[in-house]
Amino acid sequence: MAVSLPADYIGKEVHVLFYIDDEVKKTTTSILPKKKPSDFFGILTKEEGENFDKHIQQIRDEWDRNF
Repeated sequence: MAVSLPADYIGKEVHVLFYIDDEVKKTTTSILPKKKPSDFFGILTKEEGENFDKHIQQIRDEWDRNF
């Protein structure tokens, strides 16, 4: 196995991590419980929700802008 590094990385401390995706998925699904939509009820106040909705609408309006 060979790992290539950019020239500006040579001589510097570099950290390399290797993992197998299937193992990570299996581990995280066994540790983290599945969330239901009802688990998120009450996270935002009514005011925060309204501000979030306004922000989303602003972002959507910007999608249609021609630059």
